[in-house]
Amino acid sequence: MAISTWLIVAAVTTLGLGATAMAEGFHVAPGGSDRGRGTRQDPFATLPRARDAVRELARNHGVPPGGVTVWVRPGRYCLGESLALTPADSGTEHAPVVYRADRGGEVRISGAASIPPDAFRPVTDARVLDRLDPSVRGRVLHADLKALGIEDYGDPVELGRRAELFVNDRVMTLARWPNEGFTTVADVLPNEPFTVHGISGDKVGELLYEGDRPARWVPELASLRLHGYWFWDWSDQYHSVKAIDPERKLLSIAPPYHGYGYRKGMRFYACNVLCELDAPGEWYLDREAGVLYLYPPCDLAAARIELSVLRDPLVTLKGSSHVTLQGFTFEGARGTAVTVEDGEGVRIVDCTVRNVGRDGITVRGGHGCLVERCHVHDTGAMGVSLSGGDRQTLTPCEHEVRDSHIHDFSRLKRTYAGAVHLSGVGARMVGNSVHDGPHLAVLFTGNEHVMEYNRIHDVCVETGDVGVFYTGRDWTARGNVLRHNLIYDAGGPGLHGAQAIYLDDAASGTIVQGNVIVRVQRAIQVGGGRDNRVENNVIVDCRISMSIDDRGLNWMKGHVSEGGVMRERLAGVPYRTPPWSERYPELVNILDDPQTPGAPRGNVVRNNVIVRSPDIQAAQAARDLGTIEDNLVTDENPGFADIDKLDFRLRDDAELPKLLPGFDPVPMDRLAR
Repeated sequence: MAISTWLIVAAVTTLGLGATAMAEGFHVAPGGSDRGRGTRQDPFATLPRARDAVRELARNHGVPPGGVTVWVRPGRYCLGESLALTPADSGTEHAPVVYRADRGGEVRISGAASIPPDAFRPVTDARVLDRLDPSVRGRVLHADLKALGIEDYGDPVELGRRAELFVNDRVMTLARWPNEGFTTVADVLPNEPFTVHGISGDKVGELLYEGDRPARWVPELASLRLHGYWFWDWSDQYHSVKAIDPERKLLSIAPPYHGYGYRKGMRFYACNVLCELDAPGEWYLDREAGVLYLYPPCDLAAARIELSVLRDPLVTLKGSSHVTLQGFTFEGARGTAVTVEDGEGVRIVDCTVRNVGRDGITVRGGHGCLVERCHVHDTGAMGVSLSGGDRQTLTPCEHEVRDSHIHDFSRLKRTYAGAVHLSGVGARMVGNSVHDGPHLAVLFTGNEHVMEYNRIHDVCVETGDVGVFYTGRDWTARGNVLRHNLIYDAGGPGLHGAQAIYLDDAASGTIVQGNVIVRVQRAIQVGGGRDNRVENNVIVDCRISMSIDDRGLNWMKGHVSEGGVMRERLAGVPYRTPPWSERYPELVNILDDPQTPGAPRGNVVRNNVIVRSPDIQAAQAARDLGTIEDNLVTDENPGFADIDKLDFRLRDDAELPKLLPGFDPVPMDRLAR
């Protein structure tokens, strides 16, 4: 008897579900029953029941050749706790376990509670009406959440605990003023004044304001939160308020104070106050009474209304291998949608992640996990985060995010929560479309990551001193490659603007090759680092084309000296022994540099095309200790097909090959759309 035949016979005789699973997989449907057999005709009702069936099959007979699929029919599946997958739920490389959305409609995996439209009634409580602006007193509705059995209200602003309201899959706005944008700090009281980089501020949050608006907030002081950029345009924080003095026009922040302090002219707004519920789509939750107030953005009669409840991830894969999630919509969690920890060969494919309070998809540890063709948007913090590998041995994790669409990220955590984060060794970001974010788009740390063929635009729109691609303050984070990315229309109102590629604070050993950068304040910033290669890039219509400074020889000297963070990070890796000494020979004797390790030594800037933008700015030390040569600076199009339409293919009659023989054409056909 053949092995496969024996397995089927054994399954039929010892496990009623087994034969069906081997033939057609298991099935889940909204109208199913967890007492069923999991067949197409008799489906399960829940994903945990299907997981347990797969686990039982694998334990008794192993995953069958070719793997097993759990087919999930269209509908909404609300989770009261994470769908937790463990090593017991693994497949193998040639026999994976696949959870797959069936055809015919959207399969929604949700961490939100539904609120029926008829639960909303006009507000009649005189005390509440008195708090509302007169212009909206007949328009704001309320719903009793306690009567609906919803009693976990979380925190108004804390990441991962913040409840959010969605109407027809759109995120509603927590009641705020101003309704859009920011107001500014008129001045700060001099309690503990200080000056840094020539900018003055104060460590204590005693803020003066203009106008009379904050006087309205006094009766709601306990619920009031202020969110703002208090000193630097790359560091935001929420604050509670200790007191408001309308006569002095003084806001007193409740400690702990912002770590960087406060200064005049910085931006903030007020939120989580009922009296500011005055625009369609705004809402407020009275946590003591359990009552939700909403200014409807539309007729609620047929609307889908949901409040995020689940704090944990929707799906966790811990130690799971060769598991695929395909075709699902993950939504409505207060935390992260999907987390993968120490997994191998986990694939998240063709999924939508939206309306979650923390991150979209995170992968930590493990090897060879893939996020592919996913649509990730409206995340509270990061879009996709990949970390893994071993920096001591430079062993790559080989995780990858590719061909995905990531936008409207960092909704709640406005800084350092980008579309993609790469850390560790050897992750890849390939062919993704990224747009609409307040701060950086891509943060990378560690070694030998590859970021290529990505299209990124309309990011960094709310911040300053920021990079679309950003890394910094580590001599050892080497071998990273930024290649053939299209970056355009990035920047915001903050101090020092946006850099398309920002190698900050002595970041070193990065390859920046063949990127196209259009309409960004500064295309490339090499912030005092070493051994960076900037070659074959196209820079168009930027206020500053490229800067290479020598900060390690001046204001950053303390960080590169004995006891500084740069030497601390250097000591954390075996840079004098293989494979480090073979891979990065420039590091071996870095501490013996006669100009000090902070010198911008070994940078190469070559064969770059700079159009309608100023020439390269470089400190003398960078010129003396590096190579800056064969770069073309011109006010005319040197032969690209259509600069204004971002088409950088070379025309047949292009002058560029003659003007800059070493330039390689940009492979426009491989860029994300």
